[in-house]
Amino acid sequence: MKLNKAVLEELRVEPGKHAHLNKRSTERTTTDWLKDKDEKRKKVAEKDLTDFVSELAEAQDLLWADGTHALLIVLQALDAAGKDGTIKHVMSGINPQGCRVESFKQPSAEELSHDFLWRCTKSLPALGGISIFNRSYYEDVLIVRVHPELLDRTHELPDDGNMAKLWKDRYEDINNFEHHLHRNNTRIVKVFLHLSRDEQKKRFLSRLDDPAKRWKFSTSDLAERQHWDEYQQAYEEALSATSTPWAPWYVVPADHKYALRALVGGIIVDAIDQMDLKSPKVPADKLKALDEAKEELLAEK
Repeated sequence: MKLNKAVLEELRVEPGKHAHLNKRSTERTTTDWLKDKDEKRKKVAEKDLTDFVSELAEAQDLLWADGTHALLIVLQALDAAGKDGTIKHVMSGINPQGCRVESFKQPSAEELSHDFLWRCTKSLPALGGISIFNRSYYEDVLIVRVHPELLDRTHELPDDGNMAKLWKDRYEDINNFEHHLHRNNTRIVKVFLHLSRDEQKKRFLSRLDDPAKRWKFSTSDLAERQHWDEYQQAYEEALSATSTPWAPWYVVPADHKYALRALVGGIIVDAIDQMDLKSPKVPADKLKALDEAKEELLAEK
């Protein structure tokens, strides 16, 4: 099962071009990859997701056995866009031994005493492994951009007050960092879950109305919602500046969770396919030992 290449191209932010988030739908892709009537679209997407989950499980085994590449998945989105659910459903077939999920919250005093990339580098995947960043170093050009007062706690606040240069330098640092990872065989999949303001409101209300989900809601979520336009601008600039040939961004419509999850699964499967992984071959000098081991096992009574 492969995701239509036309869909992949539509979702990808072309390197050197603007993301144009305001022109991208939060509901569906222009390319009708589900190819069915509205009432059946959910079933088609769920079937595709099941196929992608199965392929990811096989791909992980090959990634681990090959041992020459690693996979870093970066998920960014506004609150209630579906990051946690996407990880849960898309990676449901993955062996936990070869995959780690990291959620980056407010930085600690130790983390603030280093550069902004430092705390994430400790969680990068080893060759053969997968790491999923639920939020990432991109927070330092997103939430920090919307709330520049957060820089008061760091050593990185520019003395001359030139904030435009600070963001440009950070974009450059991110691009160089990701290029370094790519050259060292860590493939990076970056996904922005593109949620509409109306859908976020519905999901917030759903959490508040359901006693089992109220724990997911924080009053700070409502406070951040007041900065919606500022976040849209911050994402527009960050995605446009950091979508590169070695680490492109994918903007995935997030208003319908069933489609969102299938699309993310297809993007990840495509990224692993690009690695051209091979099952390791047993050296000729070890084949004899394996044959002898087999004979010994068969001879057991």
